[in-house]
Amino acid sequence: MDESDRMQSPIFTKTSDFLLWLLNHTEGFPKNERFRMAKRLEDSAFSFYELLIETSRTSKRKRAILIKADVELEKLRLFIRLSHQRKLTKMDQYHFASETLVELGKLLGGWLKTLPENS
Repeated sequence: MDESDRMQSPIFTKTSDFLLWLLNHTEGFPKNERFRMAKRLEDSAFSFYELLIETSRTSKRKRAILIKADVELEKLRLFIRLSHQRKLTKMDQYHFASETLVELGKLLGGWLKTLPENS
């Protein structure tokens, strides 16, 4: 997958859009939460995107890298849920983030299914 393919791939586009939304969203967190919840959210989102890039750039260990990406996605789900429970994320924002993360999970699962077991 070269850079132009990556830029057109739905998982990369959706992740990039989510990252932009998330950065704008966490800017509004209270100062004490920016160093706690916002950092965790942002770090997981960036790690997820970086793992997608790594997978697209390598010919080896694709499956293992995508499984790491799935772990980051699960962390993101947890952090979004916690930010909602702590009233840092409003209900409509929570729904948007949750739906986006579900969609990213489906796209990631689809990518995993295309890979041979030993890749």
